[in-house]
Amino acid sequence: MTAKKAEKNENNFFPVLAKYKADEIKIEDQGLARYINLETENIYTGGIYSNKLFAKSKIPIVERLINNMMRTENYNGKKTKAYKVVRKAFEIIDKKTKSNPMQVFIDALQNAAPKEETTRLKFGGISVPKAVDVAPQRRLDIAIRNICHGAVNTTHNNKKRIETCLADEIIKASKNDTASFAVAKKNDVERVAKSAR
Repeated sequence: MTAKKAEKNENNFFPVLAKYKADEIKIEDQGLARYINLETENIYTGGIYSNKLFAKSKIPIVERLINNMMRTENYNGKKTKAYKVVRKAFEIIDKKTKSNPMQVFIDALQNAAPKEETTRLKFGGISVPKAVDVAPQRRLDIAIRNICHGAVNTTHNNKKRIETCLADEIIKASKNDTASFAVAKKNDVERVAKSAR
């Protein structure tokens, strides 16, 4: 194999996440299980599910993480750049935890997904907060969004790179550590919902 081919194979990063085995991943939260697609090979769906009702669950969970990373100003519309961040973050998780980064990420999602939140009901002109159960699809959306927000917020006024911050956020959330932005946010929402029961 020539040096150019080897370099091309190294730069072809699309199948890199496929090295993390999805068949040995355990999802303990059965409510979230049917909404988590563990595919890691074809993570560029290209919006084929965008106009279909509830089709978000068919998008691979790693791609959904990448798409949420694109919400920030530095990665807005730059999917390849966001993919590289997620790939490097998974490599950092692999080095730090010595376990499958996909399993760590799934554990983080399960710990960061709120089970209860509040809504406002109107009774005779006054708004009353009422606790409601959160739909599994929304639980997953909130968890992914909060993990990405936590990583981005950590990088402000900090010398750490975004991939290190994302890896730290995922590791903390997987251990259910309150230092994680996503877990702290979940606890906040559930505490408010508990008082509104």
